[in-house]
Amino acid sequence: MKINDITPKTPTPKRKNVAAYARVSCGTDEMLHSLAAQVSAYSELIQSRPDWSYCGVYADEALTGTKDSRPEFQRLVADCRAGLIDMVITKSISRFARNTVTLLETVRELKSLGIDVYFEEQNIHSLSCEGELMLTILAGYAQEESRSCSENVKWRIRKDFADGKTTMGKMLGYRLKDGVLTIVPEEAEIVRQIFADYLSGMGTLRIKKKLAAQGISLSQTGISNILRNEKHRGDLLLQKTVRTDHITKKQIRNDGRLPQYYVTEAHEPIISAEVFDAVQAEIARRAKHAPASFPTKQYPLTGLIRCGKCGAAYRRKHAAAGSKYEKIVWICATFNTLGKAECDSQQIPEDILMAKIEELGGLERISEIIVPDRFRLAFIMKDGSTVETEWRHRSRRESWTDEMKRQAAEHTKKGGAKNG
Repeated sequence: MKINDITPKTPTPKRKNVAAYARVSCGTDEMLHSLAAQVSAYSELIQSRPDWSYCGVYADEALTGTKDSRPEFQRLVADCRAGLIDMVITKSISRFARNTVTLLETVRELKSLGIDVYFEEQNIHSLSCEGELMLTILAGYAQEESRSCSENVKWRIRKDFADGKTTMGKMLGYRLKDGVLTIVPEEAEIVRQIFADYLSGMGTLRIKKKLAAQGISLSQTGISNILRNEKHRGDLLLQKTVRTDHITKKQIRNDGRLPQYYVTEAHEPIISAEVFDAVQAEIARRAKHAPASFPTKQYPLTGLIRCGKCGAAYRRKHAAAGSKYEKIVWICATFNTLGKAECDSQQIPEDILMAKIEELGGLERISEIIVPDRFRLAFIMKDGSTVETEWRHRSRRESWTDEMKRQAAEHTKKGGAKNG
């Protein structure tokens, strides 16, 4: 007689893939130290469990609890969707999301994927039966706490505005010291130069180029803002912008929904009142005589081509108009505006671009075209693949149109008749 043991073997339990999420809401040294401590503590906790596999700590230094402002949170959710994580540990509901809708949407999505979220302070597992009810209640409380805190901060700032105090700590020419804007001499000279150049007839683009040659980087928008900023004449216009809500914290121009305050002689001026007023008058004069703006014409390749060197978009240009070498090209906006010193990219004839696009099956298959270097193109396809290719200028024989050939023949014929 032979007896076989048929008792099923106990399977080795699968290790759970565990990650943690941490966030602090401002960039002070204390907060950054707290974030580092959280990362260290979670790393030790997860790696100390033999039944857990460490998947890392995702940490954000974010100003808000919204999803869009937290790249590490977005990466965590993407890794969960990819099946790389089974469980997420986080300190509290308010650290995970202050917006009830955001919290519940994310937790429900992860729950549908079989992923548990554990909130330490509240001792709640999202996969438990009572988890969602408790999360709804506590998230609403966290959101209200956030709103209350935001309103307290707003009240303090508005009171400062009503008392003629500014909250701006840094701008070109000034630093906030003991509650008063104090001149930074070397920066003040740059501000004076900008005002003087504008009154001498320069536009913001020429001023930008002049500053760039001096090693000073300022955008045209930044220069325009400097020319209009009343702080440079020693005054303060307070509460220019307002925040729409305590969750997104989006700033918009104050259109009258809250009071504004104008404080004269609030600090030492960089620009005299006479020069400042003269610049405002010149800005108004130029605006009045500026040519009417028309909507930018859209072409099939508009917004599709990007410079691989500076990141700017390529724009359509009519090159050598009126000559026999007239042609349509696409050119980097930085190169076209600021020249080769700022970006040494290369313009590309439109007919060559269209020919390459046809070779790849048409424009509808392409999501983006990058120009990484001279005579090179990288096509980002809508299926996620990338096709890199080279191109070359057509030979002079290939580039001649029938009209150009006819004119050349007539010219040759007239020359022959004259010599005869």
